[in-house]
Amino acid sequence: MAGKARLSRIRNIGIAAHIDAGKTTVTERILFYTGKSYKMGEVHDGEAVMDWMPQEQERGITITSAVTTCLWANHEIHLIDTPGHVDFTIEVERCLRVLDGAVVVFCAVGGVEPQSETVWRQADRYGVPKVAFINKMDRIGADYWGTIQQMAKRFDSVPLPIQIPLGSQDSFKGIIDLIRMQALTWDESTKGLSYQYEDIPEHILPEAIEHREKMISLLSDLDDEIAEKYLEGTQIGDKEINLAIRKAAISLKVVPVLCGAALKNKGVQPLLDAVVHYLPSPEDIPPVKGINPTTKQEEFRLSSEKEHLAALAFKIMQDEGRKLTYLRLYSGRISSGDELYNANRRKREKIARILKMHANKRERIESAQAGDIVAVMGLKDVMTGDTICSETNPILLEPIDFYEPVISMAVEAKTPADQEKLIAALSKLMDEDPTLRVKYDDETTQTVISGMGELHLEIITDRLLREFNTRINIGKPKVVHRETIQKRVESEGVFDRELAEKRQFGNVRLLLEPLKRGGGVEIIRHLDENTLFTEEMLSAIEEGIKEGLQSGAVAGYPVIDIRVIMTGGVVREGDTTAVACRIAAATALRDGVRKADPVLLDPVMRVDVITPAEYTGEVIGDINARKGEIQEISPKGSISEIKAKVPLKAMFGYSTDLRSATQGRAVFTMQFLSYDKVG
Repeated sequence: MAGKARLSRIRNIGIAAHIDAGKTTVTERILFYTGKSYKMGEVHDGEAVMDWMPQEQERGITITSAVTTCLWANHEIHLIDTPGHVDFTIEVERCLRVLDGAVVVFCAVGGVEPQSETVWRQADRYGVPKVAFINKMDRIGADYWGTIQQMAKRFDSVPLPIQIPLGSQDSFKGIIDLIRMQALTWDESTKGLSYQYEDIPEHILPEAIEHREKMISLLSDLDDEIAEKYLEGTQIGDKEINLAIRKAAISLKVVPVLCGAALKNKGVQPLLDAVVHYLPSPEDIPPVKGINPTTKQEEFRLSSEKEHLAALAFKIMQDEGRKLTYLRLYSGRISSGDELYNANRRKREKIARILKMHANKRERIESAQAGDIVAVMGLKDVMTGDTICSETNPILLEPIDFYEPVISMAVEAKTPADQEKLIAALSKLMDEDPTLRVKYDDETTQTVISGMGELHLEIITDRLLREFNTRINIGKPKVVHRETIQKRVESEGVFDRELAEKRQFGNVRLLLEPLKRGGGVEIIRHLDENTLFTEEMLSAIEEGIKEGLQSGAVAGYPVIDIRVIMTGGVVREGDTTAVACRIAAATALRDGVRKADPVLLDPVMRVDVITPAEYTGEVIGDINARKGEIQEISPKGSISEIKAKVPLKAMFGYSTDLRSATQGRAVFTMQFLSYDKVG
């Protein structure tokens, strides 16, 4: 594959879904059918190639995104299998940031589940074209058209079925291809390696003709050439249909929908064809844009190896103590031994090795170019979201957004030697995971780790014990609170001292007002013209206010949902300094918060429960007992989806309680929603 031709035959795709929709099983089949692996790994046996961490194999879930490259129909597919559990949403977020297309897997029984909705919205935010694969068509309760209806209702996009199932549930045999108008069945004795096209059975032909007609009609609304032939009644060829679907999918007007049963080895090869036919190559995506850090002007980079280098470090991983940096190359090329420039840190870095990854195995390569996703060794100071470019033509790409942690836990080293190990291990884990925060508490001599949920912290502590051999005691998880004020107050802070034989004087007046929930923090300058503060002093006052907001009056948590207005102060010529103004502002802020009826805010979570319908009453009763607020109950045949708002402190141990209340048949996801006062 040379130059332009090679670029047009690359697909950078991610496989994403709700937990248990069969995403990793789909990925394992893709690896098997493309010849990348010679044995199908099964998630339930703990043998999935892409779930290579011991923590993933034991729990049967994906925790970290794994990257691999495989070949199909003379195309190079760079594939990322992303986690489905909400605690690891950041893994999905950073992968979607660097991918050109996504395959979203849905469970034909569960339909559009909460995490698949989250993933879909993340993909929309980054403008990522999608192909949908409705999996588990062989399961009791499978509903292809019901799932498509939910997609149309829930998402701001148009599902375009290009296949219909041949049989359903126990009798699911294969698929009907609406483009070729043929039936496709798989030979189970060859693990689905051999499959054949045949005539559509008589009993389903009228249904196939009807759905093909609907598909062409929908395409004719989006494509002039198809519309012309459709109105004239002229025959439309497969090639033209595929081209029209590709254009519509890349411009986010439709989402091609396919179906199958990955565990029974049915439907995966047409899915690979759909990836090649309908998802974009690096050439099809708009040029990547960023800011030149020197000129502050917006610049673009075309997807070409002849352009100046622009790459994004989207993931850091520790591999036997060495740092692996995953890069998406948008333009230019890199070779082993090259000296590169980190535009965020303004540092030069040297590449020691370039690796093509296959989960946790690798293949050493000498160079990589635009369109590639590779791992490199030797970059010491690079962090997730940093831009790698050439020093002579620098560019800063848009960074990756991270989430704030909502739950914390104390960890304590058993011996001084373990304390050293713990500090080093946590530093490495923070490099890998931007949603992990670590704080050392001087008073309790404990190290407090904060993360996205109970499972997140459980995995972190498990890795500290196993991977880093750190002997630790673990405290109970604790909720991370915020504080706010409930009334409007005026406050004044004065600092008047002699420091280093010089008088330091600061006098600042503030007005504090509560904002509605989710209002954040507003700092406003509202000073009359006679106030003599210099710009340096005003900046110092703002710094003092921000400093004071870090520690509230109730329990020392950060203060939010507050407006702080600078109303005035006294400037004493010769004595007033920026440092004194900063201290006076922090004092005024803290005194004001104390007088303004401060209150503790709890993190409130959005909880989505999917339960067999007969347990709906028990689930709702349990949520009410936890002071939760039911927001929506959606029956979906034999199951119900319940959406609720629940304080995080009431959710500890919920998974165990839910399992016992529903005989282990309900699943739930939990996501941070807001901070609020909980009675």
